[in-house]
Order: sequence, then C-alpha cells, then structure tokens
Amino acid sequence: MSAPPSPPRAQGVGDLPVPVPAAVVGDDKVLAAAQHIVKSLATSKNAADDMIRILSGFDHRLSSITSDLFPSPSPAAADPDGSSAEQESPAAAESLAAFEAAEQLIHLWDTTPEALVFEAPEDDAAHYLAAVDVAVDHLAASSPAVSGRAGVAVQLAMARLEDELRHLMLRHAVPLDASGLFCSLRRLSLGSMDDLDTSSEFDPATPHSQDGAETARSASIAGNNPFEDQVFDLVRPEAVDELRAIADRMVRAGYDSELAQVYCAIRRDLLDDCLNVLGVERLSIDEVQHVEWKHLNDKMKKWVHGVKTVVRSLLTGERRLCDQVLSASDDLRDECFVESTKGCIMQIRNFGDAVAVCSRSPEKLSRILDMYEALAEVIPELKELFFGSYGDDVIHDLEGVLERLGDAVKGTLLEFGKVLQQESSRRPMMAGEIHPMTRYVMNYLRLLVVYSDTLDILLDDTSAAGVDHNPLHNGTDEDEEYLKSLTPLGRRLVKLISYLETNLDEKSKLYEDAALRCIFSMNNTLYIVQKVKDSELGRILGDHWIRRRRGKIRQNSKSYLRVSWTKVLSHLRDDGHGSSGSGSFSGSGSSSSRIKEKIKNFNLAFDEIYRSQTLWKVPDPQLREELKISISENVIPAYRAFTGRYGSLVDSGRNSGRYIKYTPDDLENHLSDLFEGSPGSANHSRRR
Repeated sequence: MSAPPSPPRAQGVGDLPVPVPAAVVGDDKVLAAAQHIVKSLATSKNAADDMIRILSGFDHRLSSITSDLFPSPSPAAADPDGSSAEQESPAAAESLAAFEAAEQLIHLWDTTPEALVFEAPEDDAAHYLAAVDVAVDHLAASSPAVSGRAGVAVQLAMARLEDELRHLMLRHAVPLDASGLFCSLRRLSLGSMDDLDTSSEFDPATPHSQDGAETARSASIAGNNPFEDQVFDLVRPEAVDELRAIADRMVRAGYDSELAQVYCAIRRDLLDDCLNVLGVERLSIDEVQHVEWKHLNDKMKKWVHGVKTVVRSLLTGERRLCDQVLSASDDLRDECFVESTKGCIMQIRNFGDAVAVCSRSPEKLSRILDMYEALAEVIPELKELFFGSYGDDVIHDLEGVLERLGDAVKGTLLEFGKVLQQESSRRPMMAGEIHPMTRYVMNYLRLLVVYSDTLDILLDDTSAAGVDHNPLHNGTDEDEEYLKSLTPLGRRLVKLISYLETNLDEKSKLYEDAALRCIFSMNNTLYIVQKVKDSELGRILGDHWIRRRRGKIRQNSKSYLRVSWTKVLSHLRDDGHGSSGSGSFSGSGSSSSRIKEKIKNFNLAFDEIYRSQTLWKVPDPQLREELKISISENVIPAYRAFTGRYGSLVDSGRNSGRYIKYTPDDLENHLSDLFEGSPGSANHSRRR
C-alpha cells in the first residue's frame, strides 16, 4: 500500500516545507527557497537579518542572502502585539521567527488531512514533531497574540497526532496466530470429567470414568502450552519510538485525557480480538446457565488456557507497551493499562462468576477446580501488573471470583455426597459383578486426588463439620486416631467412600441368594481397594484403611463358603452308616437307601450351584482363583472320602454310575467353571 502524498517541501531547509518554482534547480533552488522564506515572513529589516542568520546555520551558502532588498521599517511598523520590532531583543525575534515557521508547517499539514506524517519521508516526521515542540513552548508566550496563535496550532497538531497514533497502533499491531494457537489448545485437552465413559448405566450426572482420565489430567498439569509463558510484542518494535514521541507531545501539551481515550479504545479492541482467538467468549450468566454441558465443558477448558495466556502473554506484553509508550506520565500509564485491559479482565471475571453460580453437578467439579487453580496461579502475577489505586479494584474483583469458585468446589463435593447417599437404583447386577456406581465413584475420586493440594486448602475450614462422627462404622480409639492423622481431603474421601459402601450394602440386599450377596460385596470392595492401592488415594488413606477393607473381603469369603456350601457338604457327612473298607456290606437296606439319598441330594445341590454360580462373575482373576481353591479344599476331600467309603455300596455292578455322577476329578473340573460369567462347559467327562 503506497503512502499518502506528503505536502511539498524544500529539501534540506529547516523545518518549513514551502512550494518551490519548478524553473529553479540545484543551488539556485535552495537559495530561492530561502529568499522566499525570508521575504514571506520577515516583518522588518531586523527580523530579516535574524532569519538570514538562522537559515545560515542550516546551510552556509545561505549567508549570501542580503537584506538590502528589504526597506528599513517605519516607526509605525509593529508586531501583532503592538510592540515595535526594533525594540525586540534578538532572542525574542529569533523565537518568534521559529514559532511562525512551526506554525506555518502545522497549518500546511492541516491542509492535507489525507496525508500522514509518519508515512512521509523520515525527516518530515522529525520536522513536524519539532514544530509541535515549538508551538507547545509558545503556549505560555508573554504576547497574548502569539499565545493564542500557538493554542490554535497546538490544537490542530493534537488532532493530527491523535489520528497518527491511532493509525500507527492499528497498522503495527501484531495479531495472534489464530491457527497455531487453536492447534496448540486442541493438543492440550485436560483429562477431566469429560473423559468419562458414557457406556455405564449409572448416571448421577455423567457415567463412570475411564481409568486413564487421571493420567491424562496429570500429564496436562506439566503445562505444555507454548503461548502461556511467551510475552508477545503486541506492537511491532519499530513503531514504539514513534508512538512514544507522539504520546510525549500530547502529555506536554496537556492532552492527557485525549491521549488516554484514543490509546485505550484501540488497545481494548485489540485485546478483545485476542480473547476471541483464544476462545474466551463474552457470555452472560444466563447464557452460561443454559449451555449444554458438552459445550460448557469446552468453554471452561478454553477459559483455563485463556486465563494463563492472557496474563502471562497478553497482559504482560500490554504492561510493557504501556510503560514504553506512556513513559512521560506514571499515573497515565497505570490508568491506561487498567482501562485498556478492563474489558478483557471483565470478560474473564464474568465467565468465572457464571460458572461459580451454575447448578452443582459432579461432572463439573474437575473443570471448576481447573478454573480455580488457573486463577489462583495467575493472581500473584496480576498483582505485579496491576498496582496502585488503579489496580486494587481489579485484583479485589478477581479474588472475589476465586473465592466463589472455591465455594462452588465445596458445594459440588457436598452435592456429590448427596448423590451417593440418594442413588437408589433397584435393579441388581445379575452376575454380582462390580456396580457401575463403584467404578464411577472410585475413578472420580482418583481424579480428584490430582487436585489434593488445592482441595486440602479449600476443605481445611470445613473438614471438622464435613466428616460424619463415625465414617468407619466403628468407634475404636485406633479409628479415631486414624481420622485425626488424615489431611482435610483424606477425611472427605473417607466420608465419600463410606457413602458408597453404605449404598452398596443396601444394594446387596436386593439379592435373594445370600451367597451372591457375598460375591457382590467382595467384587465391589476389592475394586475399591485396588483403586485406592494403585493410586495416590493409597498414600492419602494409608494402610490402616486398606487393611480394614481386606478384612471385610476375607469375612465375605468365609460367609460365602458357609451359606453356599454348608448344605452341600452336609450330604457328605458320615452318620455312621457302615464301612466298605473290606468290600463287605454292613448294615441294613435302610442304611443303603439313606446313603443313596445323600448322594442323590449332593448331586442335586451341586448341579444347582454349578448352574447358577458359573453365571456369576468375579472379574479379578486372583480373587476368582482363591475362591475356587477354597471351595476345592472344602468340597473335594469330603467328596473323595465319602465316595471312597460308601461308593461301592450303592454304585457297583449293573448300577455303576447310577448314583455317583462325578469322580473327584470331574468335580474339580466343574469347580473350575465357577464365577466365569458364562454357562458351564458341557464337555466335562461324566460317569453315567
């Protein structure tokens, strides 16, 4: 884009551009221009002599100009203020001549409003600024006439400088790289409640989380955003000196408010554009309240990255620009920085406030914590940018937002506890496997541990009132000491898990089969223990908590064996019916009948257990194997002893296989099918 034409000027002749006849060339051109200046401006012979002396200082060739062509002034010739030129001192005459040259230059530029001083050749800008300096200096001239003319010239100059400032700031503004920044933000998705698996039936607000959510979020904490710590040059460095030169003149001329108005308006709009690039939208509280969670979650993520980028890159760069351009006035630069960034700060504040008053729902907690931590992280940095009376209100407002976000975190945790207490789905897990609620809660709590430092601070003042009197369901001194040893977050975790366990105990009662109730309890308790043990939850809750749950698993295992296999084993009890040790039959026929009845009842009971418990599911391979081993250790030896003692009495000759369906090895093979969650194999060898 070509620069607008500048006014015609005499090359190398002071600060005053004047028209030059085309026929005059070379040295004659310079001399003719100088003579034109003297003839046009000199009001007396003395004034002409003074001007010739000044012009000679620029170019020694101009000393050849003589004042012979100028008649001596008559006594009546006077300056505009009424004083005689002959009575003026040489310094006053020189000052007046300099002012009049400056005045003419300012007026001449004013006749070409489409031209821009700072797009003309470099010397033009320097000459114009020098003319402005001269005009400003004459605002306090002793002569009212000169002072008035200076006021007019300064007013014209300030209007032009405003335009020049606006043009320079817009032309040399450095835009954010929208495409590069967008790609960067997409790579930096925080692992949070948006990483939850949506396949679960349990849904207090969103379903259970994937195990990888904690890892994803932890990785994001390291901070890979290249924009966060990069201070941008918001205006190209080559323009800063020109902007400062303009600002200095406006401050000297007393045009502080006009300077502030144009500066702040431009910078405010440019910062708003930067926020748009960052994806930080201008939304009202009502709009935020009605945004779907999927979209709100995306906006919250962008806000988190945006806050850090705004403070560490944009506002830090803006502060530096203010300090450079507005260095003529400390108060002005502080005021302009606050005013320029007010809209940006307000946009950040309003969204934070809107989220803080949103309805409490568990899936929002992690993202609210992200927002809280981001704001808490940058407030100390903001205090270094906003200081003094102008910045106190900004910091106070943002600290208020931080407090309200903290209240939202605590309120959401309370709401989460209520969800756990009130979740009342009545459909049992048919195979006794891990309940979706258990998966959801434990992955949720594992993710919260990533925020342990923040949550310890936020929960510290509420921990005493926030923990039930007896969350461990017993009142031993050991448990009381254990609770006292925990962090505020640890006590809250104990409370939340106790809500989960109580709810699971209630759900176990949905099973009519007491054995399946035990399997359900073991599966869920073991899952809870594993999630604690294999994460930072283990560090927070400690070995005491884990030992308690492992003890519960052992207790359930014993209960399972008792309620499931006691009746089966009762059919193998030796009631003294006789012995087949020598191959002879001892006892009456009724004894043989009772043995046949026992074997028959054993077969029926075992087949019933086999049909049902092969459909039950124990997902953990170690627990599944331990249960099978425990069953085998109780059942196989008893079966082997019973059939060894009485088998030949009821199952020999033509009746072979009629009563005793299974060999001990058959029985062992069938037991291996239990808890696999699928019908047992029909291919096991059986004796018929």
